Amino acid sequence: MVDNACGPYAVIMAGGRGERFWPQSRLSHPKQLLRLLGNLTLIEQTVERVHGIFPYERIMIITTPDYVAPMRTVLTNVPPENILSEPEGKDTAPCVAYAAAKIRAADTTDPVLCVFPSDHAINDRKTFAAEVTDCITRAANHDEILTIGIRPGSPSTGFGYLHIGRQLPDAGKTVFRQCLDFKEKPDPEQAQEYVDGGDHLWNSGIFIFRMSVVMKAFQTFAPDIYRFSVRLDDIFAGRSAESESDAYAGLKTISIDYSIMEKVRNITVAEGLFDWDDIGTWTSMRTQIQPGEGNNVIHGLHVGLNTKNSIIVGGARHLIATADVDDMIIVHTEDATLVCNGKSAQKVRELVRLIADRPDLQSFL
Repeated sequence: MVDNACGPYAVIMAGGRGERFWPQSRLSHPKQLLRLLGNLTLIEQTVERVHGIFPYERIMIITTPDYVAPMRTVLTNVPPENILSEPEGKDTAPCVAYAAAKIRAADTTDPVLCVFPSDHAINDRKTFAAEVTDCITRAANHDEILTIGIRPGSPSTGFGYLHIGRQLPDAGKTVFRQCLDFKEKPDPEQAQEYVDGGDHLWNSGIFIFRMSVVMKAFQTFAPDIYRFSVRLDDIFAGRSAESESDAYAGLKTISIDYSIMEKVRNITVAEGLFDWDDIGTWTSMRTQIQPGEGNNVIHGLHVGLNTKNSIIVGGARHLIATADVDDMIIVHTEDATLVCNGKSAQKVRELVRLIADRPDLQSFL
């Protein structure tokens, strides 16, 4: 455990809907509350993983109003008041600014904040905890924004890439490198060049920084987000009659990657040596569940003829039968069925948006 007197906080961002996991992920039951990998939900796995570093009292969950109650039900070890909701989701930059303001309302020091997504799969918790702890120590003593980079296993266009430079001196075991550039979601050709060159790492989406450092970055490169966070200070302190919803009104939707990470020059990259996967689409199941016959990942009742390289998810009472199927994703629920090519997993979000445009299909969201 990190010494509680040091005062770092874990901020877990858990407000997304996980549209690319439709039809299992719905408005009323988002991805982070699904048991995709084992008996625990993704949010439970995330909390237990970071609890190896932080006491529960210093773990904050930022979600949306509809998900506060179910998360408080499953996360019984986290103080209920630490499971908070933004009035509306505006992506990760406002989420971080909101969490920072909430922490400032109770902590007048300059604590280290560690920001984690809620949908990662990491099995090597010992190495993960050691590296995050080293990052906390470095962030406490340097005016840097730290992120953990992962050696790319493929030229994925769904991740940000960190161009790494020289190794930085540090007393810990973790290797820290200068970040020369940050590129969010490159095109396929660029991604292939990054992988072939060997000097780019995937951005894990884990960020570590002191409060003052991230606020200065917002003030310099995203002044609207900075003003929003300061406005929340007044609301939380009772100096303003405005509501949180008033502060969110008119605020643009933007990620922390686009708002500051592509612009700041004080990024330091920790080389992540633990296993890591972003559970972003159904194809993530291939790396997290041991494939069976035909290199298929099967969850549910299935019989197949010449079926290979596919992900098939259903229930125990509904038979899915396939013939001459290769590289397909088939997911069956009580009221909806998804069928798509494995290479089109990212397009499930587009399908959900098509459904959202149909008034007669709203019950399937």
